[in-house]
Amino acid sequence: MPNPEEGKYNIKAVSKMLGIQPGTLRAWERRYQMIAPVRNESGHRLYTEDHIRILKWLISKVNKGFSISQAVNLLENTGLPVNDGMIEPEQTADRSVELMDDLLKALLSFDENLAHELMNRAFSLYSIDKVMIDILGSVLAKVGDLWEQGKITTAHEHFATSFLRSRIGMILHTLPVNGLLPKVIAVCGPGEWHEMGLLIFTLFLRRRGFEVIYLGSSIAEDDLPIVLEEVHPKFLFLACTLEENVERTLKTVDVLKGRFPDLQVGLGGGAFQFMDEEKKSSYKDCLLGSTNHEWEIWLKEKLAM
Repeated sequence: MPNPEEGKYNIKAVSKMLGIQPGTLRAWERRYQMIAPVRNESGHRLYTEDHIRILKWLISKVNKGFSISQAVNLLENTGLPVNDGMIEPEQTADRSVELMDDLLKALLSFDENLAHELMNRAFSLYSIDKVMIDILGSVLAKVGDLWEQGKITTAHEHFATSFLRSRIGMILHTLPVNGLLPKVIAVCGPGEWHEMGLLIFTLFLRRRGFEVIYLGSSIAEDDLPIVLEEVHPKFLFLACTLEENVERTLKTVDVLKGRFPDLQVGLGGGAFQFMDEEKKSSYKDCLLGSTNHEWEIWLKEKLAM
């Protein structure tokens, strides 16, 4: 959901408030994942004020002649208006860059309260996918670059990643699982301890209903086959951010594919861009890419197999 506030409207209330049939609303959520209502103990959807804002905006676009898919795409790319007047898409896009820069500054200043405020503002303006991939993904990349260049301390890097890990975890626990989709395991490659990129990808999967067993970093290589034997997943996703760990990660893939021939392996992380063309060709079916769109294509192709 857009932020950790509690939902207070059930689907019947939202339907009456917005003039949209509950079946249509469920279909939109299932197909486009533009919002993710929490569920109460009885399993009923509960919508927040931010959900209502997003739905009102989408309905207004549909009423003006947009298809729902066009409206959702516009939301993903421009976000919600920051006021009741008309606003150019470029202005809204610039605002996402501004939010990213402000969040980075807050984290590097150890200002947790301001960081929470900026995160809430981002979620109120943009979809979960846009915030996670475009804003947080960029913040994480900049934090990593600054740390590797020696421009920030390990303490700065740890504080920023710990804060973001906590916020992403809060969202992950609210997302429903589609029991018809195959199980997934997500883990960092051998020697890897940078797990934020993997967390963002895990959120991408959970937003689409996948049950993800998230193992994170520091998993012993001998333990992974044991988990695979117990879980029987269709997909295993390995993250690698350091070039020095690429060979060990690829060796792990070869071993696991030999032992579990039906397992679909996905590889993500900046380290794979350093592979030579021969290796990229050898593992092209495993490479996920770096964008939301590339991830969608990869998943769609593998699910059809």
